[in-house]
Amino acid sequence: MFRRERSLPLRGSAAALCNNLSVLQVPARNLTHFGVVHGPSAQLLSAAPEGVPLAQRKLHAKEGAGVSPPLITQVHWCVLPFRVLLVLTSHRGIQMYESDGSVMVYWHALDSGDASPVQAVFARGIASSGRFICVGTWSGRVLVFDIPAKGPNIVLSEELAGHQTSVTDIATEPAQGQDCVADMVTADDSGLLCVWRSGPEFKLMTQIPGFGVPCPSVQLWHGTVAAGYGDGQVRLYEASTGTLHVQISAHARAICALDLAPEVGKLLSAAEDTFVHIWKLSRSPESGHTEVEHCHGECVPDTQVCGARFCDPSGSSFAVTGYDLAEILRFSSV
Repeated sequence: MFRRERSLPLRGSAAALCNNLSVLQVPARNLTHFGVVHGPSAQLLSAAPEGVPLAQRKLHAKEGAGVSPPLITQVHWCVLPFRVLLVLTSHRGIQMYESDGSVMVYWHALDSGDASPVQAVFARGIASSGRFICVGTWSGRVLVFDIPAKGPNIVLSEELAGHQTSVTDIATEPAQGQDCVADMVTADDSGLLCVWRSGPEFKLMTQIPGFGVPCPSVQLWHGTVAAGYGDGQVRLYEASTGTLHVQISAHARAICALDLAPEVGKLLSAAEDTFVHIWKLSRSPESGHTEVEHCHGECVPDTQVCGARFCDPSGSSFAVTGYDLAEILRFSSV
């Protein structure tokens, strides 16, 4: 069981974007950072364990040649082996900051040369794998940036071509030293999933066909891909083969966010039907297939949920954002 805790007030509200919440735990300082997007700005909050807000910062999308300020599409903390960077994506490009948002260390402008005049140009979908940060784009390409241990000498090392439509989300997990292991998955607006092996050269391992609906959010856990779809379905696949193990009619409307608590295999799903569900994933000893058990359901009344994240690796607390909601809702296990 979970209970509602003290909310964190926002200076603005959350935009109606999928995956519109990022959470970073800083155990050494006993702090949790939250990031939320609204229009041309991203709000960063720091909070103590009891939910006491300690600091707020607002970051803006880098201006381009356009008349109106560019809209931010996502904010996400990337935890690399040697540093933590905050990444913002927008309709103009990709901005990378030190983890507290104080210093911008890199800016990558999007090239709209091959886009039609009526096509929106944007970046969306952010994840880190080893020393790389991967960012999806409107064209379906995934940009791979090689991040140094310190300093701003970030290099665009590779562009991955696997999608024909806009990338929606990217998920990774540590490869744990195994060769030929699938440790990254990318999703797009057609519902197609591409499973990759990361490294100095990324390799496409398999493609999992879509079902005619977008896949706004994906996660990866112990070689299992969890994908949330626009029809409210959650599907679990074997990452290496693309085999479907489980299909759950999890929500009545489009799923907007998935998250994983890797230590315990808990999966969080949130959707436009105002519900947040928590599921327990496990591997069957006999068949090796992934099994699912429903643990908790939470209704957030009169709210179009747009972001949800666990606040700790053990899945004992989570946070939720909603469209036009000027606060971050917090829940913790009883």
